[in-house]
Amino acid sequence: MDKNEIVTVTAENLGTQGEGIAHLGDLVLFVPFLLPGERADVRILKRKDRIAYGKIEEVLAPAEERVRPRCKAFGRCGGCRLQHMRYREQLRYKTELVRTTLRKLADITFPVSPCERSDREYGYRNKLQLPVGRRNGQNVIGFYAERSHRIVPTDECPIHPAWAGAVISALTKFMETCGLDGYDEESGTGVIRHIVVRELRKRYLVTLVVTEEVKGIDYFVHLLDAIFPEYSLFLNFNTERTNVVFGERFVTIKGPASYECTDMGISFEAGPNTFVQVNDGVREKMYQQAAELVGEGPVIDCYAGGGLLTALFAKRCARAYGIEEVAEASACADRLKVRNGLENMENICGRVEDCLSPLLAREREASLVLDPPRAGLARSVVREILAAHPKKIVMISCNPSTLARDLGLLTGTLAEDETGELRKTKEEGGMYEIGLIQPYDMFPQTRHIETLVLLSERER
Repeated sequence: MDKNEIVTVTAENLGTQGEGIAHLGDLVLFVPFLLPGERADVRILKRKDRIAYGKIEEVLAPAEERVRPRCKAFGRCGGCRLQHMRYREQLRYKTELVRTTLRKLADITFPVSPCERSDREYGYRNKLQLPVGRRNGQNVIGFYAERSHRIVPTDECPIHPAWAGAVISALTKFMETCGLDGYDEESGTGVIRHIVVRELRKRYLVTLVVTEEVKGIDYFVHLLDAIFPEYSLFLNFNTERTNVVFGERFVTIKGPASYECTDMGISFEAGPNTFVQVNDGVREKMYQQAAELVGEGPVIDCYAGGGLLTALFAKRCARAYGIEEVAEASACADRLKVRNGLENMENICGRVEDCLSPLLAREREASLVLDPPRAGLARSVVREILAAHPKKIVMISCNPSTLARDLGLLTGTLAEDETGELRKTKEEGGMYEIGLIQPYDMFPQTRHIETLVLLSERER
């Protein structure tokens, strides 16, 4: 089978990226946007040994679950990979994705609960983050293509509210009028690198990531005034040749440095660099369940962000500790503590790797809550947990693969050898046993999934 050859295949199931999987003899073919049961003509793009990758030329027999995507950039933008799939099928796929990933990577076969749906299938995101670049002498604003830093231009995004399109239009007009160039990653030239907007209950934190002082910023304020009734504007300076969006220095151009809002009975505050889950409705469901799972004893909340979840624990637990590395977020959590009168809440600004062990030694009866970034837990944190063996752990993960790794190490289905490599074990029973695996669809239309897990110390 040669490159550019067209073959007719029928997809059998879906892969971890939401792509259709078909077989031609002993060849496994991966085809984006092809649904199970669909027959299609597929062009071969690449082959290596028994693995091949292709693209759809024509769907000959569409599946019942196929729907028309809402986005004009669907298929080119790397954000949404499932808009062609009916929402009920997205939920089924994500449930199966968690189950299959845990089994394949870590030999975990515990039953996975059906994925909890999002009340909003579109327009759910409270955060917009767009790269700004320059190509062929023209500025380009949009989202990255799949597995690249090539920006796909867009003037709207249906998984964001309507204000996203207005922001893109305003930024385009501002850059054209003031002669500002987007950032060129190859040369390191250009002024505007990203725009990031966070919505907090109809108030907005707008951040322009730039390489230098920006001329004409008052004109951008004028354009934003026509979009948002209440907002703050920040410049963030980032001159590093890096994929990290924000640099260290923020300058406030207009409005307060942070906004206060109320969620689940907690008055909290967030600034431009404070982590808040992007789907308000799903976040509330997941956080409420996490609070119910930890019980009434002391709680240590790792990767605590602005302190919202820590505060929920403090309202029902004896003591709640929040560990957060980002100084801005930790400061927000300190103000949250005062605002809500939570004397039993303590916020610790620092890395979990540095702060967790002494806290576990002090609070031996505490439940542990882990909500790490996509990379999962540092191996040193896993070792600290196993050494201290808290009786109960609640994990929140946005990456099934790293969740599988971390759960495998905690439950004993994976072990680390002398070189740091992981291997599957045949031994019965690790330190912890699983009590619940509950996926939440924090990110409809995308292949991403949030998962809540309960671990309890195994009785011996």
